[in-house]
Amino acid sequence: MPAANLPLLSLPTRADSADAAAPRLLIIYTGGTVGMAVNGSGELVPMQLGRLDRSMPELARLPFRLSLLSLPAPIDSSNVTPADWLFLAQLIGQHYADFEGFVVLHGTDTMAYSAAALSYVLEHLGKPVVFTGAQVPVGASRSDAQRNLITALEIAAACHPRARTVRVPEVCVFFNDILIRGTRAKKVESQQFAAFKSENYPPLARAGISLDFDDKSIRLLPGAPLKVHTTLETGVAVLRLFPGITEAVVGATLGIAGLRGCVLETYGSGNAPTAPWFLRCLAEARQRGVWLLNVSQCEEGRVVQGKYETSARFAELGIVGGDDITTEAAVTKLMFVLGLGLGEQPTRELLMQSLRGEITS
Repeated sequence: MPAANLPLLSLPTRADSADAAAPRLLIIYTGGTVGMAVNGSGELVPMQLGRLDRSMPELARLPFRLSLLSLPAPIDSSNVTPADWLFLAQLIGQHYADFEGFVVLHGTDTMAYSAAALSYVLEHLGKPVVFTGAQVPVGASRSDAQRNLITALEIAAACHPRARTVRVPEVCVFFNDILIRGTRAKKVESQQFAAFKSENYPPLARAGISLDFDDKSIRLLPGAPLKVHTTLETGVAVLRLFPGITEAVVGATLGIAGLRGCVLETYGSGNAPTAPWFLRCLAEARQRGVWLLNVSQCEEGRVVQGKYETSARFAELGIVGGDDITTEAAVTKLMFVLGLGLGEQPTRELLMQSLRGEITS
């Protein structure tokens, strides 16, 4: 279904529809635990999104003009695909001029991938796109859905107190009590409310009694209009190294038909085996035009190619060091950059640059 044909549902709030000063925010429901409710048998089932205001009466007290849009077929985030990311970007582009901010309700399992992908695809983004969700459904007791959604809406509506300009003009993830750049988010917990961490970068904001923004860590407003990209390269893989990995495993992964890029999850500061067969597999992949991006398995720190003998050959082979990028941001960056269809040198330059704050400058 084209994005333009999806109906918008207005939610009743404290803000009058004619109040021109009230921020206009669009909630986009993609699926996930946050949109579940408990039925009469105690089972979790997808909730009719028209009931959101009844499940969250707190929304009626917000001073925003809220609209709600649901994907044609809400999905479990484990089933999300690059095509879904492009469709979501199309939705935001379609409604960009009509709203001051966007909140995306999304399943937690792949939220970090989706937030990173949207960060790349929405170039020159000048408005907040805040991903959030829940560990416990909105229809259950002790749900975290209400707090996460309401705080995400407040962040999406936030302006600098003096300049009245957008406070967070980037894609980000809000969960529990921290706001995380979309290209820095990582899910680290499945049983606690603090499900996400900001990897190798400070949170953009913390939510306590008040919202405390770290303005120096937030990206500046762009100097160009929004550009929504429409292509992602899906011929991408991840190869995580482990002691005892065999030539058959490495060769099969790097030899996948149609492979255009692979994230190498290496040890420590970017180290890997020095066995001749391993280096030969990498060299053959590069000769076939496969881009290799070196990312550390560590949650903190960075790749420093050449620091040890075990990574010294990587630069010679044309492997790109990922610095302190996350795997989620690396996978989606490969998809984005390779989808641009550029030549060897501009592709390498883009992979080495920080495009959306995914690498520490």
